[in-house]
Amino acid sequence: MKILCIGRNYAEHIAELQNETPDAPVIFAKPDTALLQRNQPFFLPDFSQDIHHEIELVLRICKNGKNIEEKFAPTYFDAIGLGIDFTARDLQSKLKSKGLPWELAKGFDGSAPISQEFKPVAEFQDLKNINFRLEVNGEVRQQGNSSLMLHDFNKIISYISQFITLKMGDLIFTGTPSGVGQVKIGDQLTGYLENEKLLDLAVK
Repeated sequence: MKILCIGRNYAEHIAELQNETPDAPVIFAKPDTALLQRNQPFFLPDFSQDIHHEIELVLRICKNGKNIEEKFAPTYFDAIGLGIDFTARDLQSKLKSKGLPWELAKGFDGSAPISQEFKPVAEFQDLKNINFRLEVNGEVRQQGNSSLMLHDFNKIISYISQFITLKMGDLIFTGTPSGVGQVKIGDQLTGYLENEKLLDLAVK
């Protein structure tokens, strides 16, 4: 099982971090040890003083595929859930300033909480109009809609599969909207897909 992630896929998030808009999807990976399931608590690591939350729609791959055409991409994922791409922003900034890879800032243990429940694709009326949000201590911090993605689900799957074979059970984090921010001990993070609560975890 692989965890593949898309960076810089929402214009407002690109702007808030003052990044350049990419021509193609930005791909990075997290190891399987980053996975956090069943609403287990997230423990702040001691190597960072600035861990940020990034709520995302997550695709679950349902069959193996390589060099997938966009028109066939919908048959390669069967469910959508929520995930949080925890990011050590201070470490990421330091690595980026030196032109170094920033996997350590994204792929540390527990940095990829996912919802226990994934909703079948058939339950969505329009995959290009999916609302999701993150609340921190009951306050809405991030709101997104799949229509605002620079690269939609089909484009993402097709693009990744040109380089990396997708396999059943792989997870694809599809990018975060604006509103990312620091988490602190005692925070309660709650994620909603449409109006259904799918994520609810504590920061410790």
